[in-house]
Amino acid sequence: MDSERKVLVGMSGGVDSTAAALLLRKGGWEPVGCMLSLRSGGEEAGRKSCCTLEDAEDARAAAARLGMDFYMFNFKNLFREAVVEDFIAGYRAGRTPNPCVECNRRVKFDALLRRADDLGIPRVATGHYARVDQGPDGRWRLLRGLDRRKDQSYFLYPLAQRHLRRLLLPVGEFGKEQIRALAEEAGLVNARKRDSQDICFLPGGDYPGFLEKNGVTLVQGDFVDQAGRVLGRHRGLPCYTLGQRRGLGVSGPEPLYVVGKDAGRNAVILGPDQALYSREVWAEAFNWVSLDPIAAPLRVTGKTRYSQGEAAATLYPPDSRGMVRAVFDEPQRAVTPGQSVVLYLGDAVVGGGIIAEAAMERNSQ
Repeated sequence: MDSERKVLVGMSGGVDSTAAALLLRKGGWEPVGCMLSLRSGGEEAGRKSCCTLEDAEDARAAAARLGMDFYMFNFKNLFREAVVEDFIAGYRAGRTPNPCVECNRRVKFDALLRRADDLGIPRVATGHYARVDQGPDGRWRLLRGLDRRKDQSYFLYPLAQRHLRRLLLPVGEFGKEQIRALAEEAGLVNARKRDSQDICFLPGGDYPGFLEKNGVTLVQGDFVDQAGRVLGRHRGLPCYTLGQRRGLGVSGPEPLYVVGKDAGRNAVILGPDQALYSREVWAEAFNWVSLDPIAAPLRVTGKTRYSQGEAAATLYPPDSRGMVRAVFDEPQRAVTPGQSVVLYLGDAVVGGGIIAEAAMERNSQ
């Protein structure tokens, strides 16, 4: 077969990446499977996390079933440095980082391209629910998956043109049940395998325990209200997230939520639900995906968490610091520094960045 039809498929052992390889073969491509080894064997893994030894065996078995070559590539040191250490540093600074975004930004897709180049393979593919096409101006665009319930374009906004022009996302044209049915028809044992849910190095979501094991000391401090009055004692800043209500151990005349953190004072700020809403979001490290940086305000939709629905907003050009501002028509709840804001124009991802600040009102740039 023509070497130009070869494609290196990043496989996780799950049904989506396996189905991606299956669809590529049906489409006349010559897929070659690979898995990125990102964690050391001694690290904990839960049944709901990805990248386990079981996942590796499932990926290898699926590749064999499809008659594909299969490779394991070691990127443990890079993953530790670029993702895990970044996660720890973010919590030290009082932020709530998104390690899946950072993994895509700094590890997975660069790693796939490097290994594809080593093997002389021109294209790469994954099992993400998103799509890629080329716009009329020649720029490659990242699009939402057709199944809005499974769309994963939010996590892929860090991709650059050098990634997109070589990337195939066949699963993005289908719904989840269609993908499972295709896998069952092909006799793949992972057709009904449960999706991974936990962060791969955080099975069970025990953030405080993980941070303590990695040298972060949880320092007790004060719960304070928005006026600075002490309401009680907290266990340590990393134990709390914006919008949290349960597990605070503090009562008041109305329900109290975590509405902010003050790392300088080691204080967790509590307030009413209405104090959680912000209209303006400032983002750093903004990646322009399907458009060049804009010179005039642009009407878009956007979201500040993967799980939330999109909302109408106005996106403003970068300021002198390179920061980008999005002003939502309606206030958004619990906009969290360290998470990502992703903006859309129709189905196309305009771009996204790391949330640096959120405010109800702010003067113009």
